[in-house]
Amino acid sequence: MSTSSIDLNSTAGAPLSIAGLASGLDTTSIIAALMSVEREPVVHLTEQESKLQGNQTALQGVQTSLQQLSFEVAEFALPSLFESSQTATSNEPARVSAAAATGAAVGGYEVEVTKLANSAQRTFAFTSPAAEETITIEGQEFTLKAGETAKELASAINSDSKATVFAAVLETGTIVLSNRATGETGGEFIKVTGGGETLVEKEGTEKAGQDAEYTVDGVAGTSASNTVSNAIAGVTLTLSGLTPTGPVTIDVQPPGPSASAVEAQVQAFIKLYNSTVESIQKQLATKPLAKASSASEFATGALFGDLELTSLLDNMRATMYEPLAGLEAGMSSPFNIGISTGAPTGSGSSSQSSLEGLLTLEPTKLTEAVKTNPAGVEQMLQGWSKNLQGMINEASEAGGGLETRINGDTSQITELSRQIASMNEVLADREKALQQTYAELESVISQNTNQAAFIARQSESLSTTS
Repeated sequence: MSTSSIDLNSTAGAPLSIAGLASGLDTTSIIAALMSVEREPVVHLTEQESKLQGNQTALQGVQTSLQQLSFEVAEFALPSLFESSQTATSNEPARVSAAAATGAAVGGYEVEVTKLANSAQRTFAFTSPAAEETITIEGQEFTLKAGETAKELASAINSDSKATVFAAVLETGTIVLSNRATGETGGEFIKVTGGGETLVEKEGTEKAGQDAEYTVDGVAGTSASNTVSNAIAGVTLTLSGLTPTGPVTIDVQPPGPSASAVEAQVQAFIKLYNSTVESIQKQLATKPLAKASSASEFATGALFGDLELTSLLDNMRATMYEPLAGLEAGMSSPFNIGISTGAPTGSGSSSQSSLEGLLTLEPTKLTEAVKTNPAGVEQMLQGWSKNLQGMINEASEAGGGLETRINGDTSQITELSRQIASMNEVLADREKALQQTYAELESVISQNTNQAAFIARQSESLSTTS
């Protein structure tokens, strides 16, 4: 048997080196097996720590979703949602659109447009000047350098805040000047002087500005602009096209909350509510992995069948139907304004979304409720949102049920981490001790083997001599 290389002089804190085994035993494997047994408690605690971390991650995700939903619910309590305003609608907004201010004359109006207001125009052939020249356009002077182009002149005109015209350059180099304001101009418009042959007007291309011409309920009117604010009291009309096929109907509603604004808020709430419920229900229905090993794997199924979250979803669902005390019977819950869902349990024709408690909205029912009973809708939504938000906050806000569970997991994780660190220190010392013990054993065996070999050689030598 050959001798082994044994190093007993390792540096402090480093494992001893055993390069060979005088005993013929695989001491490295023996030590690893012994340490594996002694590490079992650490492995168990590490698994517990991963489970707690996975559970904590799942709870934090739910808490964040519920907090976002709480913020959305709080929007229903804002007074601005039910601020009184007036609306005016058009049955052909592409031709004539309308906007109403508070105090507008309520009713329906027939508007016909026979002319649209436009600006005066003059067209000029442009020749780049050979030397510097000055051109006066509607009293505003523009200096052209030698060789200046039509685009450079147009840029100078359009960037001058004092100019009263715009300039457009056609592909041929022709410049078209037009008044910056629409409306009737009469015979004289866009006067251009100076500049020699730089700008030469093309005869027969001038176009005078004109006023818009319209009628409202048969009463004729004109306007220098296509934005008309004096045809219907409190209403601004925007004329965008002629009405050759018949008048456009403008409907001015009485002052009140904006049904479209309330609907937009309800739709935003429903979207977030449904996504939150779906996310929580998915976690409640997801079973834990059979062989999870990491915190992320333990997070999967961590909330399977969670009773607290199941109860929360049931209570949230109930608020959609339970009448609020002190309110009129026809306006005491979100159901009265078209927010609904299916029965808590059922089968057959019930849709899966209804069985899961997802919300839907009947827009016509909501609009009608806002128009006919705006105060009732506001009072109901504010009372209901306060109850729902309180319920959500009880679970998700600081000091709530979820936070208590998350903090409990944090405390346990901290304690387990401390225990694991302490046990690992003990195990590290234990491994070093085993390495030292086996190294010393190998050293003794090596010395004995060498001594035995020496004695055998001496004995053999004496026998040969005799």
